[in-house]
Amino acid sequence: MKFTLTSSPHQRVKRNTGQVMRLVMYAAVPGLIAQTWFFGWGALVHFAIAALTVVITEAALLELRKKDFELAIKDCSALLTALLIAISIPPFAPWWITVIGSFFAIAIVKQLYGGLGFNLFNPAMAAYVMLLVSFPVHMTTWSIPQALSLYPTGFFDSISIIFTGYSSDGYSITQLRTYIDGYTLATPLDTLKTAISQNLTVAEAIESPAFEYQLGAGWFWVNFAYLIGGVYLLKIKVINWHIPAGVIGGILLLSLAMYIFDDGKFASPLFHLFSGGLMMGAFFIATDPVSASTTNKGRVIFGLGIGLWVYIIRTWGGYPDAIAFAVLVMNMAVPLIDYYTRPRTYGHKTEHKKTIAVKHIDSQDKSE
Repeated sequence: MKFTLTSSPHQRVKRNTGQVMRLVMYAAVPGLIAQTWFFGWGALVHFAIAALTVVITEAALLELRKKDFELAIKDCSALLTALLIAISIPPFAPWWITVIGSFFAIAIVKQLYGGLGFNLFNPAMAAYVMLLVSFPVHMTTWSIPQALSLYPTGFFDSISIIFTGYSSDGYSITQLRTYIDGYTLATPLDTLKTAISQNLTVAEAIESPAFEYQLGAGWFWVNFAYLIGGVYLLKIKVINWHIPAGVIGGILLLSLAMYIFDDGKFASPLFHLFSGGLMMGAFFIATDPVSASTTNKGRVIFGLGIGLWVYIIRTWGGYPDAIAFAVLVMNMAVPLIDYYTRPRTYGHKTEHKKTIAVKHIDSQDKSE
C-alpha cells in the first residue's frame, strides 16, 4: 500500500474564486428555472440587465483604481451578485430598479470597501435593502403564479413590462396580478400577515388562492429547487453545512415553538421553510464567504441568528419577508462572533483563561 504525505491543510479539491462562483451560479439554475416557470421570464430579463450593469461598473471602477479589471471580472463574483439581485426583486420591477441596485452593490458595497474580500456586507442584500427602503411600492409588487393569472405573460411580455410598465397587449402590472376570479393577489407571506392583522386565523387565511396545500402557491417548488441546488453545493464541498443548518434550524425551532403555542395565529414551520426566499437565503446568500463568520462554531451562530431574525421580522416586523435584513444584521455581528469563537491554538490557553490565571497568581503573591 502506498501512502502520500502532504502538509496541512489537507484540502484535496482546489478551486479558484472563479470556479467557486460559477459552481454557485450553476447550482442556482434549478431555482431560477422554477421561478421562471411559476412567475414568468422577469428574473432572466433582470439578470441580463444586472449582469451588464455590474460588469460595466466593476470594469470602470477598477480602471480608475489602476487595477486589472479583466482578471477581476473573470472571477465571476460580480455576475453572482447580479444573479442574486435578479432573483430577489419582483419579476416585473422596472429596469432602472435593477440598474440602481446593481450599481450600488458593486460601487458602494463592494469597491468602496476595497473590492472582493474586503466588503463588510453582502453586496446583493445591501442593494436589496436600499431598493426596498427607497422604492417600497416597486419592490413589493410581486407577480402571482402564471397558472392563477387572468393574463398570463410570455417572454416578450416580460421585456415590455420591465421597460414600459405594460405587456405587449397593453395590460398594466396591476392587471397582471389579477386572479382569474377578478381580484388582485398578494404573495403568501403578505396575505398571511394581512389576514392575521385583521384578526383572522391561519386556517382562514390559507383559504386564499395564494395558498396551495397550506403552502404558498408556486413558492414551495421554488424553495425546493433552491434546496436541491444547495444540497449539490454541499455535496461538492463548495459550502459547508454550518450556516444553512443554522438558518434552517433557527427558523424551525422558533416557528415550531410559536405554532405549538397558538396554531391559529402562527403559521406552521413547513410554511416558513418553504415560503419567500428562505432556502435561497440559507444556501446562496448567507454562505457568502466574505461577509459571513469564519469559524465553524461562529457559522452555526451566524446562521441561527439569521433564522431567528427572519422569523421575528416576518411575524412582528413591518416586512413580510426578511432574508436581506436578517443577513445584514448578522453581518454586523460577525466581528464579535469571530472574536469569541476563534479556535484556541494547541498548547495555549485562551486570553480569558490567561487573565484568570494571572489574577490568581497576583492574589497569591499578595497574600504571601
